[in-house]
Amino acid sequence: LLQVEVLPDGRCGRLHVQQSSGQTILDEAALCAVERWRFKPARRAGQPVAAWVELPIRFRLLDASP
Repeated sequence: LLQVEVLPDGRCGRLHVQQSSGQTILDEAALCAVERWRFKPARRAGQPVAAWVELPIRFRLLDASP
């Protein structure tokens, strides 16, 4: 579970892990992925504003064996 600051232009501002997956490599992968995402920003009086959101990230590990 990540805490993400969505900036008025839709980019990711500050972010941190609110609840760990229990695996550092997965937490880091989630942070790296989300910081590249673009969001639809919150609006106040019709104008985009910064807002914090909780963002659950789910990983599904697949067996790549033939």
